[in-house]
Amino acid sequence: MGTFVPRVLSIAGTDPTGGAGIQADLKSIAAHGGYGMAVVTVLVAQNTHGVRSVHTPPASFLHEQLDAVSDDVTIDAVKIGMLGSAAIIDEVDSWLRRRVAPVVVLDPVMIATSGDRLLDPGAEEALGRLLYRADLVTPNLPELGALLREPTARTWEQALEQGSRLSAARNVIVLVKGGHLEGTDCPDALVDAAGRLTGHREVYEVTTPRVDTANTHGTGCSMSSAMATLQARFGDWTEALSVTKAWLQDSLLHAGELHVGSGAGPIHHFHQLWNPTVPIPAEHPLPEPSAGVPGSDGSDATHL
Repeated sequence: MGTFVPRVLSIAGTDPTGGAGIQADLKSIAAHGGYGMAVVTVLVAQNTHGVRSVHTPPASFLHEQLDAVSDDVTIDAVKIGMLGSAAIIDEVDSWLRRRVAPVVVLDPVMIATSGDRLLDPGAEEALGRLLYRADLVTPNLPELGALLREPTARTWEQALEQGSRLSAARNVIVLVKGGHLEGTDCPDALVDAAGRLTGHREVYEVTTPRVDTANTHGTGCSMSSAMATLQARFGDWTEALSVTKAWLQDSLLHAGELHVGSGAGPIHHFHQLWNPTVPIPAEHPLPEPSAGVPGSDGSDATHL
């Protein structure tokens, strides 16, 4: 039997400069040994300096995209990014109710780097409900606070405590990220109040030195899609985080080599592949491919 290549679906918005959104997701999925697919939720006119405008196609067209993919292709993991409106969120929620997705990672795109809120209150409430469909949620610190309707954590200890309460409230594993904090180190941690991590621990933390670079555009998108792909391959969230953090560290260190744009540039998704002197993580035992998703036979299932 050959190497299992997980089929990973990104449900997210676009970035025409390729640094974030579905474009970043597809690169991250490929960099981690997956076959990437994409369903577009919103069309975004943006570059390395920021967003200029957003166009949201009708939710009915999102419905058609989702069904077209899942009627034909077995989906081993789903990464959900920018959704934009309550109608779009409800459509994704409905699709997840009808289709089996063995791995669901939700990156709750709620607050821009500038601090601006990207969702209205109704959409934020709908996104909170969508957490029940996810296996892993990957908020930045302002988004973690917003999901709890609390101020943003100012220390790592406060962030972990918020992550624990969100995990317990929504029955989901939370990836608490320390990128918004000050300091020479950048910690990230999986937090699971239900003890589903390897060794039945509640917190699994990986810390790397903070990289001094402005080229961090799409870091959250890339990290969440890497986690979805590696969980489909390894079946172990802690192993997925360890490999993701090592890859992300390298991608940030070499981001300046790309020379993309004059603002906040993208990370270097493929540095480990393009530079043969960089060791690629060794192969791990891979799980059997999933049994698949219901197709056009009318079968129904709910993702818990």
